[in-house]
Amino acid sequence: MARCVTLVQLSISCDHLIDKDIGSKSDPLCVLLQDVGGGSWAELGRTERVRNCSSPEFSKTLQLEYHFETVQKLRFGIYDIDNKTPELGDDDFLGGAECSLGQIVSSQILTLPLMLKPGKPAGQGTITPPLPRSQLRS
Repeated sequence: MARCVTLVQLSISCDHLIDKDIGSKSDPLCVLLQDVGGGSWAELGRTERVRNCSSPEFSKTLQLEYHFETVQKLRFGIYDIDNKTPELGDDDFLGGAECSLGQIVSSQILTLPLMLKPGKPAGQGTITPPLPRSQLRS
């Protein structure tokens, strides 16, 4: 029996990001992670960095496979990038959100509040991974 898989591309945007820079707005980038089990998360991709912006609309889409009838937990992390290193540990965390890929696919528009940690909102910050463009393949 063939499994049904759809390739989806997420176009990420954020609003009202907190500002961690002095004298300018943050330079945000979005990192997409997927739960791989056992409390581990694997990075699936990153958007580009948008300079001096508190409400970015990232032009680079994030692509992943949607496996029907499989729960795929996703985590979005927004970081203020102020250097050229690929590591995120030395960058400011502006907030994150978790949902399932099924929630995104089944919603017209899904807007999630950004959290600094559980129970601690990142100001009024939100992230919107809108209805993905997809191509069906098996």
